[in-house]
Amino acid sequence: MLHSTRLAATAGFVALLVGSASAVPAQAATNWTSRATSAYQALQQHLYADPLYRENHPQQPTDNPYSYLWPYREAITAALSLHDAPGSEAVSRRDLATRFDNVNAYWTGTPGRAGYQSYVTPPLGAGGDLFYDDNAIVGLEFVRGFHATGDARFIPHAVNALKAVERGWDTDTTRPCPGGQKWVESDTNTFRAANVTGLGAQLAAHLYLIRHQRADLEFARKLFDWNQRCLQQSPGLYWNDISYTGTINTTLWTYNSGSMIAAATLLYRATHNLAYLRDAVSEAEGALDYWTTGDRLYQQPAIFNAYLLNDLLLLHSEAPNPRYRAVFEKYAARLWSDNRDPATGLFYFQTSGGGAPDPANVPAQTLEQAAAVQIFAALAWRPSDYWRIA
Repeated sequence: MLHSTRLAATAGFVALLVGSASAVPAQAATNWTSRATSAYQALQQHLYADPLYRENHPQQPTDNPYSYLWPYREAITAALSLHDAPGSEAVSRRDLATRFDNVNAYWTGTPGRAGYQSYVTPPLGAGGDLFYDDNAIVGLEFVRGFHATGDARFIPHAVNALKAVERGWDTDTTRPCPGGQKWVESDTNTFRAANVTGLGAQLAAHLYLIRHQRADLEFARKLFDWNQRCLQQSPGLYWNDISYTGTINTTLWTYNSGSMIAAATLLYRATHNLAYLRDAVSEAEGALDYWTTGDRLYQQPAIFNAYLLNDLLLLHSEAPNPRYRAVFEKYAARLWSDNRDPATGLFYFQTSGGGAPDPANVPAQTLEQAAAVQIFAALAWRPSDYWRIA
């Protein structure tokens, strides 16, 4: 198996670990699978636009015919998460193959700029900018597809996505806190961002564990170290970005917390260096202490919280802690009761994608509907499967 053996004999650190990797109770798993299935069926009924997805329901006057790449990627993740949930029959292997095949609608093979563009390329659309974070998450989805199916044909796609991400490393050594990942492949880019840096570290570490190329591990370390050095506010909390002139955007997001938890977990798995596992546990505790204060977690976009949940479950595969699931079971129950329209099965949020529903002014979105599927499905997963989360 690709995941490492826990170092149970290291008593000094294991004493810090809480809980066990016991199975999710059967009734709870069935309940979460049922909710994930309901959310997925609503996604397919109201937002699927063969062969891709729409951005919103109802479709808005300014909408393109299809969604941008990010919502489409999350729809793939939703299908894959539900497919692997115990008791699910809502997603077939053929459905998954179709979802992965159709992400190629966003691909461009332009020499020197190959990668996944933000919008569908000809003949379905005119393409768009290449965002490095988009490419990181698509690469991670191909890794997850590989772990789920064992199909090695996913790996070259993940490698191509990583190649696009690597172009985003800032090589100008005169800037404050040199290095870091740019956000978009454009001369208009003016900052290095925590999200793409952390997500890029995850992707590179995953690929190192699969193909054992030293360059992947070194790139993962470089990104992880830069985020900690330049954008960490405190363990588990990361400022959003730093400009070329050194101005820091101090906005905090749950997915920036999650990406560094996952990156530390994977670096531990790759190196067996307990310092990385200590980092991951410290990041998780710091993140949860902050995000569970007041209503902070609920006010975050649901899709960012889906990332954090999955990253915590990945850490659970190495350092089990029942707190990770417990926090999100409470959050997911609130989404089901407060944000779901029982008549349609669609989830509604404020403009930011988090908080109380506002269906009169904000449409249902593929991005957040897919997030609901992912969250419910992840809570149904067997802990023995957490190791393959990407």
